[in-house]
Amino acid sequence: MSIRAVVWDVDDTLFDYTNADREGMRAHLVTEGLLGGRETVEQALVRWRAVTDAQWARFAAGEASFEGQRRDRVRVFLGEELTDAEADDWFQRYLAHYEAAWALFPDVLPVLDALAASHRHGVLSNSSIHVQDHKLRVLGVRDRFESVLCAAELGVSKPEAGAFHAACAALELAPHQVAYVGDHPEIDGRGAAEAGLLSVWVDRDGVYATADAPSGRHRIATLAELPSVLGSDTRFGAPSTFG
Repeated sequence: MSIRAVVWDVDDTLFDYTNADREGMRAHLVTEGLLGGRETVEQALVRWRAVTDAQWARFAAGEASFEGQRRDRVRVFLGEELTDAEADDWFQRYLAHYEAAWALFPDVLPVLDALAASHRHGVLSNSSIHVQDHKLRVLGVRDRFESVLCAAELGVSKPEAGAFHAACAALELAPHQVAYVGDHPEIDGRGAAEAGLLSVWVDRDGVYATADAPSGRHRIATLAELPSVLGSDTRFGAPSTFG
């Protein structure tokens, strides 16, 4: 049976999270006066990302709430014992700089336009609906998606099959009728494939050499290649060279 819907990851798939996080934190560190020591901007950014990844892993494992992991990101990064209110205030100041840098990848709107008539669309993210619904609205694409599901509300996160199956159920489709598009080869790519969806991994940065590409998923370098993977009758894009 042909693919009838595409479910999308958000961060670093539709939305250029890495660049927005980098530029937002850079501006925030300068504003907060946190670059006066020996640590460079790039070193601080690397440390912020490492703290973010570690705290997000705690949230994904059910060891912290969504709000709690945010507060602990601030506490660990600053090395200070802050109250919840103090940590929330610091994070909100960071968010103002972060949101100022938000942008879609250039290939997003063209592929959504190309697939608008042929496929239904949804979102599955390992974030919260409050964060991602707001983000999609600010970026002007919320109305492109029939459903937006997030781990914080689902109680299950990618790469667990239950998360992918919930996204399919929201569209009232079987997994083999749905493609999942994401940027992470394991969380998105392997998870979707093992859940029975058509797995499409967007490898914009060429993380793996072709010979080392993980099996069981389609690897594309740009979303311009997606219609060909889906077998869409469209002139947009070209066949993937990765297979």
